[in-house]
Amino acid sequence: MKGVTRRIVIVVFDGFQLFDMAGPADVFALASLLAGGDAYRVELAAVHAGEVTAQNGVTVAVRTPLGRIGGDVDTLMVAGGLSTGEWMRDRKLVEGVRRLAGTARRVTSVCSGALILAEAGLLDGRRATTHWLASDVLRDRYPAVEVDADPIYIRDGDTWTSAGVSAGVDLALALVAEDHGHELARQVACCLVVYLHRPGGQSQFSAPMRVAVPRSEPLRDLQAYIDAHPAADLRVPALARRAGMSERHFSRVFTDQTGLSPGRYVERARADTARRLLETTDHPLDRVARESGLGRPETLYRVFRRTWRVSPGDYRRRFRTKES
Repeated sequence: MKGVTRRIVIVVFDGFQLFDMAGPADVFALASLLAGGDAYRVELAAVHAGEVTAQNGVTVAVRTPLGRIGGDVDTLMVAGGLSTGEWMRDRKLVEGVRRLAGTARRVTSVCSGALILAEAGLLDGRRATTHWLASDVLRDRYPAVEVDADPIYIRDGDTWTSAGVSAGVDLALALVAEDHGHELARQVACCLVVYLHRPGGQSQFSAPMRVAVPRSEPLRDLQAYIDAHPAADLRVPALARRAGMSERHFSRVFTDQTGLSPGRYVERARADTARRLLETTDHPLDRVARESGLGRPETLYRVFRRTWRVSPGDYRRRFRTKES
């Protein structure tokens, strides 16, 4: 699969989130390796050349300052981080991003990097997302931007924005799929042991994220089992046996440590599985109900309305509309 080498420039700054850069960089590097050629070449850029320190203390080496990067840029990507608010006020950074965006085929951001794109005027009149913690800042400071804090990434023309941290991997996989097809993206995802690949319209929030992580390791393992096997027997007697507890004690401890009863947690996990199936497959509703563990379309409809406030059919139609 040899051909043109796509030049990826990732903009970083002191205090950036390391995974915002490293996750996409690994996706592009592995895609090049699996493609059997030089599909991508990743470069780092910052206001000044030299060492740039991420917020976790790891330093990276930047060879070329942002103002001196020339030539064709395929994809401009701006990382995020806790120091984004400070760097939004750095004119050299913002103007450098604006200049490169004018020559790049597509412009992207990871996490709060969307704030720098917005400061550069690159998101005006566009739909965009960012980490949910930064969404109010993006919405309040830049009223010309149509902020949607729910999806893990959004494409609006040649501009892509993504949610926090790991969503940068989803964004990079989507870019690889656009450039080289879904099969290469699938291979990359398998090698990195990540989902292939979460659709951009998928929510930043999932049912398991909305509950506390149990203190007990057996209950954490049980949580993972429930999420991975929604169609299994997940009634309280079966779960209590798996946890090695009496039914009464299990129900009390599970509710205490997660904030949800076992039955309510199972229902949410199954609803989340059904949502993913509606996003990623064309399965009829009876199959979605069966594979998500909800059993019957009537149950799917009832649980979906209770959990997501929309019917399964309407959700699928809305999701497909957002993706298009």
